[in-house]
Amino acid sequence: MMKQPKHIPQPNRSPFAGRPLRLAGVALFAAIFCTVPAFAVSKDMVQLQTQIQQLQDAVARLQQTNDESMGVLKSLVQQSADSVNKMAVSLGALQRQMQTQQEAQGAKTDQLSGQIQSLNDSLDEVKARIAALAKLVQSVQSQQQSLSANMPSQPGSTEAGAPSSAPPVSQPPAAQAPITQPDPAGRRGKPAAGTPLTPEPAPQASSAPPVDDLYKTALGDYMAAKYTLSASEFADVVKFYPNNALAGNSVYYMAEIEYRNGHYPAAIKDFDSVLQQYPDSNKVPVSHLHKGMALLAIKQNEAGVNELRALIQRFPNSPEAMQARSKLSGLGVPVTPKR
Repeated sequence: MMKQPKHIPQPNRSPFAGRPLRLAGVALFAAIFCTVPAFAVSKDMVQLQTQIQQLQDAVARLQQTNDESMGVLKSLVQQSADSVNKMAVSLGALQRQMQTQQEAQGAKTDQLSGQIQSLNDSLDEVKARIAALAKLVQSVQSQQQSLSANMPSQPGSTEAGAPSSAPPVSQPPAAQAPITQPDPAGRRGKPAAGTPLTPEPAPQASSAPPVDDLYKTALGDYMAAKYTLSASEFADVVKFYPNNALAGNSVYYMAEIEYRNGHYPAAIKDFDSVLQQYPDSNKVPVSHLHKGMALLAIKQNEAGVNELRALIQRFPNSPEAMQARSKLSGLGVPVTPKR
């Protein structure tokens, strides 16, 4: 048989004996229950702060990247600016070099043109001398023919048709026909006795030397840069021999002296005289050229361009036309006018 447990007597408990513990538990539970939302809010704040910090870090990285990009861009812009400046300097140097070469080429062309003009002048002088020599030879031949016609025939026979065996009888000197040569005085004044009358050129002014000598002297003074003296001598050529072929050259050199001294209106007037009064002169192309240059020098650009174009049209293969093309190119003007 099982034994029944003995009854242990319990102490007497008050109805309020376990109440403080229950209150403490309730308070703890309430505290725990109340702290749960606060903990959740604090967690969201931490996450938000973390995201804000991440955004700030991203903005900082973006700012740094932007600064680096701007630095690279500034460096590239500076390099581009330096390259542009170097190109500008190189272009300026190239332009100056081209201008120098163009001026040198123009000077060489002017020098060549001057040499050609000198050769033309020498050729004109040689032609004039050859013409004078031809006239002199013709005059001598005419004198010889006249002397041969005036000489008496020698007796060749004693009877008609039969030759004489005896030597010819010499006549006394007084009986012979006088054969005289013209003395030097007869050339300047009245013809000497026995000199045949031959046509001579028209008389010139007594104070004027021969045209060839006068022109040669004037040209020599011009080549020696004695412009004032040579201009006076060229004016004498035009004054005393206005219809001579060398008169056109003299007018041209008078215009050239005015052009070199900067007297452009007077030079233009003289160049016009060459073009109008001596259209067959070999100075017509260079007169066109320097007239156009003079017009450009006094700011009459349209008239100067037209003059250079007229030169190119009339004498397209001349050295002066090449200079005119170079001048128009330097001015940026087309050789052929636009329609």
